[in-house]
Amino acid sequence: MALIFTDENFKSYLEGSKPVVIDFWAEWCGPCRMIGPVIEGLAREYEGKAVIGKMNVDENVDIPAEYGIRSIPTILFFKGGEMVDRQVGMAARADLQAKINALL
Repeated sequence: MALIFTDENFKSYLEGSKPVVIDFWAEWCGPCRMIGPVIEGLAREYEGKAVIGKMNVDENVDIPAEYGIRSIPTILFFKGGEMVDRQVGMAARADLQAKINALL
């Protein structure tokens, strides 16, 4: 199951040794609702290997602003606490898997 990231807990997830993948989304966003099940599936598939979750941009404004999230869905990829990749808009599951595998 995908984790729920917030402005408050965001940095604590970056401190671990595993890659972190965050889907920035909102309830009213159609493409976000389409990619949501993909993120959930990836969270199950990579459990124990990567930290994968979602951050609602309507409920959390600090972290999306810090990383310049202007369009959703946007997915950020972190390794060693640093952002190393970004996917803006819809993406195929295979493309997201390739980005995650590159971080492992």
